[in-house]
Amino acid sequence: MKTIAALQATVTAASLDFEPTDTELDAIEVEMPLILAEVALLDTQIMTIDRPATELDMRRTRRARRRVLAARRDLTNRTATVAGGAA
Repeated sequence: MKTIAALQATVTAASLDFEPTDTELDAIEVEMPLILAEVALLDTQIMTIDRPATELDMRRTRRARRRVLAARRDLTNRTATVAGGAA
């Protein structure tokens, strides 16, 4: 009988246990307003999955979409300003 051996080192949970760098945490913090706006939009969409949307639901969804667009605009402008370009 032949013995079968692994050609690569085994991957364990301990080898994947690492923390994000300061740069990654800063990038997340910069994007946080957009992330929160997208979560709010998703919440409004989830609320209307199993029932017809009322006028109030449609207003909430429109408002949440506008917040997402504004957050994307602000993030894009901030990135362009930091990179030295004009937005």
